[in-house]
Amino acid sequence: MKTRNMNQDWIATAETLSSALPYLQRYTGATVVIKLGGHAMGSDQAMDSFARDIVLMQQVGLNPVIVHGGGPMINAMLDKLDIQSTFVDGKRVSDKATVEVVEMVLSGLVNKRIVQAINAQGGTAVGLSGKDANLMICDQTNPALGFVGTPAEIDTTVLRNLFDTDMIPVIAPLGVGRNGETFNVNGDTAAGAIAAELRADRLLLLTDVSGVKNGDGNVMTELKTGQIRQMIAEGTIAGGMIPKTETALNAIEGGVRAVVILDGRAPNACLLELFTEHGAGSLIRAT
Repeated sequence: MKTRNMNQDWIATAETLSSALPYLQRYTGATVVIKLGGHAMGSDQAMDSFARDIVLMQQVGLNPVIVHGGGPMINAMLDKLDIQSTFVDGKRVSDKATVEVVEMVLSGLVNKRIVQAINAQGGTAVGLSGKDANLMICDQTNPALGFVGTPAEIDTTVLRNLFDTDMIPVIAPLGVGRNGETFNVNGDTAAGAIAAELRADRLLLLTDVSGVKNGDGNVMTELKTGQIRQMIAEGTIAGGMIPKTETALNAIEGGVRAVVILDGRAPNACLLELFTEHGAGSLIRAT
């Protein structure tokens, strides 16, 4: 039962909802691909908050698509099963035993946890991997890395069918090879490829940092693709931010309208980015 007495906090909430109207209208019917990973998946509270945001996004007319990672969970299971990993240039080699664990954890434990969280908030989520309906056909990235794949062909038919029935796809980043192999795919790479094929309005890369930073350590709220390339060449963008920004560049080149790199640990990060004037994180557009 609602309490009828008003206070300043409730008035501020109403004003916030009212100011969101232009953004709600702007994104009606839009497709938004969200890469979920890092600390945004770390706690039940964070997962519930994320799931509630996703359900709200669909309720106001968006088509959200979730692509998730699960590196820490994979590491924990490999340790539990006493499967030793080898690395080439800092990248894990996915031999047959490893990729079986990757599939078990990503398609099973992690994927279904996200699906359950969204369903518990009133949405209707469906768990998939890139192997389902030939969603993501891959080529082997590097024989030295074993069963690690690079998306070569994306078929979004199953995703569009889910949109038509108001279902939310939750995708584990696994692909199928041309000879039926299972390939482990980098989550950001998978999200970028799927977003490009869907011609998504936005690709949101949820990370553990607040965005792309300049040489002074300040987050840049908006960048062009040319600036990104220059910052990579100069070394301003380095380390783990390089593959994320390269994913952004490839997605935009493939047809995504804009990419946002933002801190998935921040409460309601997706809603802040999409439905407020100031947004969140670093917005990257074509030059």
